[in-house]
Amino acid sequence: MLSSRHLLGLYGVPKKDIELILDTAKTFREIIERPIKKVPTLQGKTVVNLFFESSTRTRISFELAEKRLSADVLNFSASTSSLTKGETLKDTVRNIEAMKIDMVVIRHSAAGSPHYLTQLIDANVINAGDGTHEHPTQALLDMYTIREKIGRIEGLNVCIVGDISHSRVAMSNIFGLLTMGANVAVCGPKTMIPKDIDKLGVMVFTKIDDAIKFADVLNILRIQLERGAASNFPSLREYHRLFGITKERLLKHKKDILIMHPGPINRGVELSSDVADGSNSVILEQVTNGVAVRMAVLYLIGTRTEEN
Repeated sequence: MLSSRHLLGLYGVPKKDIELILDTAKTFREIIERPIKKVPTLQGKTVVNLFFESSTRTRISFELAEKRLSADVLNFSASTSSLTKGETLKDTVRNIEAMKIDMVVIRHSAAGSPHYLTQLIDANVINAGDGTHEHPTQALLDMYTIREKIGRIEGLNVCIVGDISHSRVAMSNIFGLLTMGANVAVCGPKTMIPKDIDKLGVMVFTKIDDAIKFADVLNILRIQLERGAASNFPSLREYHRLFGITKERLLKHKKDILIMHPGPINRGVELSSDVADGSNSVILEQVTNGVAVRMAVLYLIGTRTEEN
């Protein structure tokens, strides 16, 4: 049984909980390869997807996971809701809960919004990304993919490259990977690396060649142009020249590194296309594994009782 009835982030989540989610996801990964991919596990449960920010992969992945567990699924879009009439988040979610829902999956631009929801409603809450704070299911699917491809997480050298300051993916990966015993580093322009991040127990590289020498796994982050991230360096061309992962760079170091990216990719910026589509890339496998990991999280939280 998981320690908590919510999944708000990976900070402080015990290793046994992460292992339980990853082990459970393996079972669901097998199920989604079957001709009939649906199981009755959450039959009778109602899940609401509250997405206050645009999303393609995460929203579809959660919705698919919920439907494959046979839950009743409701999708909420802020742009077509009563929020446009001035209704507060508090009133919106309390009205939705009054319709007797069981779980809420929330994405919001405000850090801490999933935690705030737990103080308003009795339903289980799953964080699908809050501001620049955390994105726990992305980190869990990243860890699942690493374990699937390499067989372990403990002792591996994992470097997260790019816009660390704006990345909720980076923070959840750092917390989860450290808990699972990986050696974690970050790499990027100094303007995109939070001050004192080394106090979390991670190494800091400002040269991509040093990061490649170190790493068994490179988790490349997207430059979040919509958050103004490009103002932290002179040009996208220079970013690619100094920090972009290219086939030539990987060949130079003669290392068989696992290449990951949470998507969507800015091709020619974070990665060249021959790396994104190359043999070291597991980017599409991350997407597939995301459904299995989210099924595991929904199952473990949705069927959790104080008795079990």
